[in-house]
Amino acid sequence: MVSRRNFLKSAAGSLALASGGALVSKLAQAGDNVFMGPPSLASGTLEYSILDALPGKRPLIKRSFRPQNYETPLAYLTELDGIFTPNDAFFVRWHLANIHEIPAKDWTLKIGGDSVDKPFELTLDQLQNDYEQVEVIAVCQCSGNRRGLSDPHVAGVQWGYGAMGNAKWKGVRVRDILNKAGVKKDALEMAFQSPDSRILDKTPDFIKSIPMWKAMDESTIIAYEMNGDPLSHWNGAPARLVVPGWTATYWMKQLTSINLIAQPLKGFWMEKAYRIPLGKFPETDRFISQETPDGTSTPITEMVVNSLITNLHGGEHFKHGKAVEVKGLAWDSGRGIQTVEVSTDEGKTWLAAELGKDHGNFSWRLWNFNFIPKGKGKHTIMAKATNRIGSTQTFNLIWNPAGYHNNVIQKIDIEVA
Repeated sequence: MVSRRNFLKSAAGSLALASGGALVSKLAQAGDNVFMGPPSLASGTLEYSILDALPGKRPLIKRSFRPQNYETPLAYLTELDGIFTPNDAFFVRWHLANIHEIPAKDWTLKIGGDSVDKPFELTLDQLQNDYEQVEVIAVCQCSGNRRGLSDPHVAGVQWGYGAMGNAKWKGVRVRDILNKAGVKKDALEMAFQSPDSRILDKTPDFIKSIPMWKAMDESTIIAYEMNGDPLSHWNGAPARLVVPGWTATYWMKQLTSINLIAQPLKGFWMEKAYRIPLGKFPETDRFISQETPDGTSTPITEMVVNSLITNLHGGEHFKHGKAVEVKGLAWDSGRGIQTVEVSTDEGKTWLAAELGKDHGNFSWRLWNFNFIPKGKGKHTIMAKATNRIGSTQTFNLIWNPAGYHNNVIQKIDIEVA
């Protein structure tokens, strides 16, 4: 792995000359020991990863610049109140390169479609004052989080562990807005869009949909605040869709239109992208109206149960006879985390970790585990989460062409001397 220090020595000097020293100043804010990702990331990913700061953000791991895709370093994931990811450290994910900044005073949301009785339009002020305000704590995770760990590797942004974050989202239930518009009986899906646009004419507009039952769920909201502050431009201001439990492809940023439709939404982002082989992940929600007629593929929907060790990266050294503390996170689609187990002998035996406070089913859960290594040498630490319906993590990757749903049990090697 190329460390931040070594990369800075080999590359940042020449880059700084071209940017008037701005890059060095941004990197210097981040400290010398930022974990850039596991060594199993796709070839070249670590070598070309740098820390960079978008306006209003602290230095994050830049995975691509256009469109902007920035990953949160592990050290930042639970920095705020021990459970939330700070807004200025929250990962950034965009699909199209032309990202517009929308002043709050100019933002409107159009509600329409053939399956509503009374189309209307609302402002941000109306969203904040004319409806019941609700809050939900939920993990926002890019569908491709950990894609870079796929073996064999697959195309796409080569994310490590940090294309996710946990936040308290404030806004209005989507169903309250739809009920005002009048939902017709034939409504099948809710389609939605934002104004970010393409550079090339052949690039399809980013339009998505969710089934009506998910749109009408009480946890699905239109949020304008994140961790008590207005949304930032990079995370969807002035308002975004929040679909707790489901991957972030449905969490539309800069939401500007909602249309209820009686037929499945067509288009690249539903028919081609963000799909998985049908039946490979049988315990996840089905989006039946978007499944292929031949039964080969289905849209990705909810997150699978997963965990992450956050305080160890591999290669750490400990003194014999001293306790080793292991900390981490566990989350799923909303069933709730039941247990996290840790093995310190390469999976031969498993012991329960101590779970932290439950902040709700859609939030991740902190956990910790202490042990005294038996003997000197290498010790392999593994963590495994199980949710309340019995779903657990896998030992082997369930490979799929887009690199989704990587919930392989993590292994960390430490040295005891």
